[in-house]
Amino acid sequence: MNKTLLCAGLILSLVAQAAPRRLVVASGECKDAELTSQARAFHGALQARQEKEVMTPAAFSERIFPAPSGSFEDIQRQLDAAQDHFYEARYAKAEQTINDALKEISRLPVGDSRWKLFANAQLLHALNYRSMGKVKESDTAFRNVLRLEPQYKLDPTLFAPSIRQAFEKVRGEISKTKKVKLSVKSTLEASEVYLDGRKVGQTALSLEIPAGTYDITLVKGSAVSFPRQIQVQGTDTPVLVDLAYEGAVVATPFPCLAFTDRFDERTLSRAVRLGGALGVEEVIVVRLETPSSGPKWFAATVLNVEGGQKVREGGFKTQGLDAPPDSLSALVDFVTTGKATPNLVVPNTNGKAPWAKPGADAPVASRPSGDLDVSAPSRLPEGSISSAPSGSTSGLRVASYVALGVGAVALGSAGVVRLMAQKDLNELENRLNTSGRINAGDQEALDLRDSLASKGNLLTGLLVGSGVALTTGAVLFLVSPSHTPPPVSVGVSAGPQGASASISGSF
Repeated sequence: MNKTLLCAGLILSLVAQAAPRRLVVASGECKDAELTSQARAFHGALQARQEKEVMTPAAFSERIFPAPSGSFEDIQRQLDAAQDHFYEARYAKAEQTINDALKEISRLPVGDSRWKLFANAQLLHALNYRSMGKVKESDTAFRNVLRLEPQYKLDPTLFAPSIRQAFEKVRGEISKTKKVKLSVKSTLEASEVYLDGRKVGQTALSLEIPAGTYDITLVKGSAVSFPRQIQVQGTDTPVLVDLAYEGAVVATPFPCLAFTDRFDERTLSRAVRLGGALGVEEVIVVRLETPSSGPKWFAATVLNVEGGQKVREGGFKTQGLDAPPDSLSALVDFVTTGKATPNLVVPNTNGKAPWAKPGADAPVASRPSGDLDVSAPSRLPEGSISSAPSGSTSGLRVASYVALGVGAVALGSAGVVRLMAQKDLNELENRLNTSGRINAGDQEALDLRDSLASKGNLLTGLLVGSGVALTTGAVLFLVSPSHTPPPVSVGVSAGPQGASASISGSF
């Protein structure tokens, strides 16, 4: 068990070290060619100096909105190839091709076209699994279609009577299965709700569906939520999606937070939240500022994700698609080192930034001698993002986060083992004789008994280990120097079906 916890801690540490430290995100009208061009130039100049520390636009897109490798037509051809493998009795090849297609389908835009591809892939899976003798897996594929479209009909010209009979059997089982209430709410009213790509209603939505894992997406106009999977279980599964925030995040043509009014604390709050979700230490928000008179400014604000603190802010005058190379280089220097040059004008605490519009809350100080205005780090207002002193987290505090993370992982693993053990127990009970004992010649039942004993030992070890790790993390947290904690959350839930745990944030 000690080795397990040590390995988990090492993995978390290595992941934290390998992850990029900085994220560059544009803010404003995300389709503005001038903003996109200058944001890319800034990102390229920064990455040239700190290649491994800056998240690439491609990595951002893959994390937030993973795109399919092909079009709807390409994926349909992929399914056609899987069907050819099936007819040629190359069932393992067909299974792999269908699984690859389903992964691509999950990345497609939601709607009828995606649902049609998903249903066809599942039906082909069902046929292929039955030919392989995997009846349980075949029924699961049928269920994946019928659980969201109970009235789905098989074409009698394409499916044999035995397949249609099996399909109807699964339909009957689903109709008798106890359903789970799924409640979906959004911060944008009347958002469309899609499960596995199929539209099932609008928020606020209350729907009764079979338990299981579903892909859920919310859409309101051009706002699209981050793709996510949910576990529908128990008696009620509530889901709340902050579509106002998630819908403002754009991955192409450059990572961007959309806003149409003006750059404000809400945009900064969302940038910090995005940085926390991606596990970076700093977010650099770049934008074009248009003052009431005079030229445009290309501005950059550096935010510390751990404390939600505005570290520094600078900008330079610009015009056209291309940023002045000298000014761009000076801004990158300022962002990375804090050293300003005459190419930059940096707001501070007693005055206003030169690009600030009348009435904007951008405090700056009186300008010192010379042409340069140098800032002191400023904080965001209370209530929008929590503030904390800048600087690295203490060693004890970092150790507490790692211990809590390891404890959450161990507890979540215990929940998985619990569910696996319950499955073995159910199968074993079905094989007991009338006196409740295992028949002497029933080797499969004996194997199930041994498997249950092994899982029981593993479950005990995981629960003890998680308790030790969580307790250690809590003690280390209490004795470490007091700082505002980073945006880390650990959630634990338990019930008759098992236990689960989740940890999110940056370490």
